[in-house]
Amino acid sequence: MDGYYAFMLVATALVLMMTVPALALFYGGMSRSKSVLNMMMMSYVAAAIVGILYVAVGWSMGFSGDGTFFANPFDLFWLDGVATDGYIGVMFQMTFAIITVALISGAVADRMKFSAWVLFVPLWAVLCYFPMAHMVFSCTDDSLICGRIGAQDYAGGTAVHINAGVAALVLVLLLGKRLGFGKEPMRPHNLTLTMLGAGLLWFGWYGFNVGSIVFGGESPEADMAQFFSETGRTFANTTLATMGAILGWLIIERILHGKATSLGAASGIVAGLVAITPAAGAVDISGAVAIGAISGALCAWAVSWKFKLGYDDSLDVVGVHLVGGIVGTVLIGVFSTADGAGGIDGLLYGGGFGSLGDQTLGAVVAIVFSGIVTLVIGLAIKYTLGLRITEEAEVEGIDFDQHGETAYDLHTSLSSGGSSGVLAQATRPVNEGANA
Repeated sequence: MDGYYAFMLVATALVLMMTVPALALFYGGMSRSKSVLNMMMMSYVAAAIVGILYVAVGWSMGFSGDGTFFANPFDLFWLDGVATDGYIGVMFQMTFAIITVALISGAVADRMKFSAWVLFVPLWAVLCYFPMAHMVFSCTDDSLICGRIGAQDYAGGTAVHINAGVAALVLVLLLGKRLGFGKEPMRPHNLTLTMLGAGLLWFGWYGFNVGSIVFGGESPEADMAQFFSETGRTFANTTLATMGAILGWLIIERILHGKATSLGAASGIVAGLVAITPAAGAVDISGAVAIGAISGALCAWAVSWKFKLGYDDSLDVVGVHLVGGIVGTVLIGVFSTADGAGGIDGLLYGGGFGSLGDQTLGAVVAIVFSGIVTLVIGLAIKYTLGLRITEEAEVEGIDFDQHGETAYDLHTSLSSGGSSGVLAQATRPVNEGANA
């Protein structure tokens, strides 16, 4: 189809941009100044490791054959047998794998060893993400979530967001709380970076959702008609759900805390994008706005529960991605329409509880699978390499401890002819015990 490969090249580049630099900026700004480089490095190294691993075995495990949990991991080892004009499909799916793993990093900010993260990334990708991607995106009769259960997931509510959200929760529980959690302020050090990152995530998400179209293949003419109608739907739904989520988040934030904040707006953007990801092709515009508004409101409420329940999800991965992923996945069963990509009417359109049951079961399977696999991986690393940096390193700052760097050089250099008085004595490097 004329123009399709150019479209997919752009979509793939947009999804890669969602991790580097968009997610790195979003998470980096939310971190404390002594942790920002480590936070951004976790995204960058995840991109490098998962990208190479994906072309080695990830594509094979996800798409080379049938199976309940994964296909043959060595059938297309290093893409042997994949035509070069098929590489764009591999690269597109690769970017999904990258951002799914990188999303987890926000929950463990300030305290996870970089070496532990480097080991966790490939293990989790191979044992958790690649199998779940097969269950969802390789929709054969044997694949579990899409095939046997029949749950709709347009672009990754289960495989990406619920999967990453559950993994984040498991790691948080294994790592424990940051020093001073709940007792001292741990504010974002640069909300300008966070707002910029959120905007880039929104922009990149058009590649994520709109690029996920799967053609029926009846004829070139039918595929062309599907391309024009379905991409228009997913583009509009992605846009409007995000807008609804911003408003939903800010309203709840205003009610709970008396302020509508820039961090709330940025978080609302991500909550809406997360929720519409599985539903982008299944619902109409009114359904998209409803899903976005509900997700924004529920995620804003959910992030406050980490203090009540006592788990330290540093950058609200659980509250946004797990909760938002569940909301978007389950509400397909309420708002889906027969003229959508799945061709199924939801509860509000006379479809009964069948779709709602399938969507709920799909979410439950994703939660259980990700939880068990992540727990096994996390425990193995904890009792071998170790997951957490020392208390001294955490106080000093994970950037300097793990990378030998600091994000900001706050030391004031004086000229050779300048005074060495009070200013010089009071100025010290940021890594000398400074706490952002």
